[in-house]
Amino acid sequence: MASLNKVMLIGRLGKDPEVVSFENGNKKMSVSLATSERYRDRNGEWVEQTDWHNLVAWGNIALDIAEKRRNYIKGDMMYVEGRLKARQYVDAQNITRYITEIVVDKMMSIGNNRVQSNPAYTSYQQPAQGYQQPVQTYQQPVQSYQPLPEMPDPGYDGEDLPF
Repeated sequence: MASLNKVMLIGRLGKDPEVVSFENGNKKMSVSLATSERYRDRNGEWVEQTDWHNLVAWGNIALDIAEKRRNYIKGDMMYVEGRLKARQYVDAQNITRYITEIVVDKMMSIGNNRVQSNPAYTSYQQPAQGYQQPVQTYQQPVQSYQPLPEMPDPGYDGEDLPF
């Protein structure tokens, strides 16, 4: 019997993506993604519950991020597709740890949301101090005015049409 392991998420990056390069040339990107859900509790109060997801990408996605062909930063709204992967490792204190990650197949930014959500991005949009914006004048383009054809009388029934 066939099985399916597919995850689709929309959320915000919790930090800037980190890329690690290995000796064989492979690259691994890792980042956290927050998804939120809002609902009303029994008292009618709004409650927001946020879940954090560990994302891992290999291959072209990691390479594009490492070489700045994709520029994702903390706070960006993202659409992510991938699959769940559970693994275990032994940490520095010799304790076995378990982790669930999403191995990313597709990752893309949604909309132009940096200006509203990330103050660091807006600083790039403002001119440097002492810089004076050039004065630009706008001239209305010259257009020849063509009056619209007259509309037929609302009582017109179309009797004189040739077809």
